[in-house]
Amino acid sequence: MTTESNPTRFGSGQAVKRLEDEALLAGAGRYTDDVSVPGQAWLTFVRSPYPHAKLVSIDRDSAAAMPGVLGVFTGADLVAAGVKPMPGAAAFKRADGSDCATPERHTLALDTVRFVGEPVAIVVAESAQQARDAAEAVMVDYAELPMVVDIAGATADGAPLVFEAATGNIAAEMRHGSAEATAQAFAKASHVVALDVVNQRVVALTIEPRSVLANFDAASDRVTIRMSTQMPSGVRDSVCAAIGLPKEKVRVVVGDVGGGFGMKTGAYPEDIAVAFAAHTLKRAVKWIADRSEEFLSTSHGRDIEAHAELALDADGKILGLRIKTHANVGAYATGTGVAIQLLIGPWVQTSVYDIQTIDFHFKAVLTNTAPTGAYRGAGRPEAIYNMERLMDEAARQTGIDRVELRRRNFIRPEQMPYTNPMHQTYDTGQFESVMNQALKLADWGGFESRAAESKRAGRMRGLGIATFLEWTGGNVFEERVTVAVQADGVIEVYSAVNAMGQGIATTLAQLVVDAFGVPIEKVRIVLGDTDRGDGFGSAGSRSLFTGGSAVRIGAERTIEKAKELAASEFEVSPADVQYAAGLFKVAGTDLQLDLFTLASRQPDQEIFVDSTSTVSGPTWPNGCHITEVEVDPATGDVGVMTYASVNDVGRVVNPLIVRGQLEGGAVQGIGQALCEQVVYDPQTGQPLTGSLMDYAAPRADIIATMFHMEMDESTPCKNNPLGVKGVGELGTIGATPAIVNAVADALARNGMPKLAPRLDMPLTPDRLWQLMTSAA
Repeated sequence: MTTESNPTRFGSGQAVKRLEDEALLAGAGRYTDDVSVPGQAWLTFVRSPYPHAKLVSIDRDSAAAMPGVLGVFTGADLVAAGVKPMPGAAAFKRADGSDCATPERHTLALDTVRFVGEPVAIVVAESAQQARDAAEAVMVDYAELPMVVDIAGATADGAPLVFEAATGNIAAEMRHGSAEATAQAFAKASHVVALDVVNQRVVALTIEPRSVLANFDAASDRVTIRMSTQMPSGVRDSVCAAIGLPKEKVRVVVGDVGGGFGMKTGAYPEDIAVAFAAHTLKRAVKWIADRSEEFLSTSHGRDIEAHAELALDADGKILGLRIKTHANVGAYATGTGVAIQLLIGPWVQTSVYDIQTIDFHFKAVLTNTAPTGAYRGAGRPEAIYNMERLMDEAARQTGIDRVELRRRNFIRPEQMPYTNPMHQTYDTGQFESVMNQALKLADWGGFESRAAESKRAGRMRGLGIATFLEWTGGNVFEERVTVAVQADGVIEVYSAVNAMGQGIATTLAQLVVDAFGVPIEKVRIVLGDTDRGDGFGSAGSRSLFTGGSAVRIGAERTIEKAKELAASEFEVSPADVQYAAGLFKVAGTDLQLDLFTLASRQPDQEIFVDSTSTVSGPTWPNGCHITEVEVDPATGDVGVMTYASVNDVGRVVNPLIVRGQLEGGAVQGIGQALCEQVVYDPQTGQPLTGSLMDYAAPRADIIATMFHMEMDESTPCKNNPLGVKGVGELGTIGATPAIVNAVADALARNGMPKLAPRLDMPLTPDRLWQLMTSAA
């Protein structure tokens, strides 16, 4: 923490070092597993080894008799105790208008297991080892059923059904646009470009696994759940709904969170199971997932296959866009998993381009795999990947320079506010200007000399570009904060947005400095406690533009209330009171009063304001990401040589944190492009990537040089008082198409243009080498 008293140095626009980091770097972080309570028991899950099977019987007698065992519970036990199934995707429909077809998802499987790793029983014991030993003694008799784990298998004629009511294994589907108008556009097109595009399944891979400690307090008859989550209020509400407890009987507390990336939004069956065990046994129960459990049962991301077509006139103007997609949503169609692929991704499918004629047909497919859900970008990376692959392929096939092709199709600033064909309105955007800045930053014009140098070294150099936007906000625009100016010289602000490594506490503190004009060491940001306040939490890159706006408005309301209190002290009208830098003054006099002294004179020794406010809509951050890669023709190895981007994220509160978010997001996008993939064996349904020995995560050396990320602040958002736009997912969205387009460019420049449409992620050396060899 700084001891300097100059507030302007620590307010908005300044690269303030993260306040969170001092404790974390000193090893003083407080994660769920760092907390233990007296009498704490441990919980272990018994999980299905089969992808699809009937539960014939569960014999727990031997396990229950083992040392230290406090209880063994099955799905039938939980149902008998009144635990309700988890919500599905009721808002979505099938083609015939019937409700989304998905099996009921119970906390513990009831009659049937539908993916490897689905929990079927829980064991609670005095120690973790006793719980593990007893879990191995639970004897489950399974009757195997036919299974299917991939989209092709699930949609084939006669495929085994994951759920009887989901004929064809289609849980739900949606159509957008006009098939007739789009067909007419394609009929008159001079050029039609078609691609089959795959976004493979990935895992979020947070450093801290899911962690839950539920403690029962007999005096208050309450359950306090300490856990690693992005959405404390949402988890509390889901646990209460499942177990049948009133909200005031459950408190969720969150300390430090070792990454979320969307995977820690909402409640998992495991969270409900731990809370149930604590409430039933009337004692504290802890569960810390191991890495294998995370690979098996956390929400996976992506996993869609699309057939995408673009119609263009002779000059390269886009006439229509047609996309048909199958999304593998796993064994249970959750509301989040279905919405991401059938609705949220399509919202940005036309991206920064002026396209009004569309025909989208999206289907959610059930398979015997772990359910999919939110993962950094949540639908937008998939949509933008489709679009940017199409744009580069259209440039190759038409002979129009790919930068020029984009220029001809950009939405222009004078068209703002612009409503796209999915009825989403962009408030601002200068897409061509952002691209122009990125081209200069990346030295686009100097590429040929670098390509020649790579060629002399025996490597093929490629240049990739992605121009794009994204939607942020989760469409939850209300947020609540409390502001307390305390007599001890601290301004304490509580917000329901949540820290998960993104530095939000520092950014919120800077906004408090802006409003009050006090040193940042006088600001304390409190997060992660449902007893302190409710709110949506952190998801969809909403923390700053919704939560930060709420802090700004709450601080202003607090100052106005304090002016009234000061006016009473001064015995003048509030209109005569001025406030600046922690002091109230009466205009034209020498009367003044310190903010914290004023707080000390209040009955509760503080000035307290509970403030709820809303922003008027989502934000539409956008960017142009440019990268250069080298491909080794002898091995298929891809090296990322340079990465530059210009990003319109509106007003920037902390450029250091924004760059960190852009760079971290880009690493995850590069990881998907080059190495990451969840693989299930189609013959057995077993996950083949169940540990870090099998799943290839991006490493620090994934890029040869430093990222060069810049921000364009010239186009502030009009939908919130700060003018900020979401940034947390932007890097991930831009990186994947930029990398793949760069590899496609390397192939095309070296006599293999017909291989470019056949590129599928991840572009591992083996896959790329085999593709290049096939063209020999």
